[in-house]
Amino acid sequence: MANRVDVSFDCRPLRTVGRLDIPLDASPKFRQFCERVKSAIERHGSFNTYYLYNGRCAYHLTNDPNVGTIEFRFEGTAFTDEVDAKTVRCDLSVEEAGDTCDWLTQPISDWLRATVERSVRVEFDRYIAAGDLSKAVERIAQLQAQADEAGGFVGMFL
Repeated sequence: MANRVDVSFDCRPLRTVGRLDIPLDASPKFRQFCERVKSAIERHGSFNTYYLYNGRCAYHLTNDPNVGTIEFRFEGTAFTDEVDAKTVRCDLSVEEAGDTCDWLTQPISDWLRATVERSVRVEFDRYIAAGDLSKAVERIAQLQAQADEAGGFVGMFL
């Protein structure tokens, strides 16, 4: 059976962000992204917090992929418990990205937009259970070690 809710995202554990200065040669788009991450760290701290970006949440209301889909994009912070075993809450910026649902009304769209956070919490718990969270932390630690070995700071995320 196909998923009736599709959630995807990229994840950056905020505790792995070692420096907050943004590369001088960063593109405007990358600079804006770095500013949002920096703001998330200042607002929420870096422990048990994860920055989700390139997020997409699509609700399928029919069995035809061309009819009855409502899609949202999101970005923001997911918070876990003290041992990173369960998602506690999310602080997300959510916007509607499109739909193939000609009977969609504003109250339904608003309700689904509010439901995105719940859907992301469920999916982030699945992400944790699959071990993807620990893999992301390990991968970023390896990248940081490589950068340290190279002897230079190359930017906030590089």
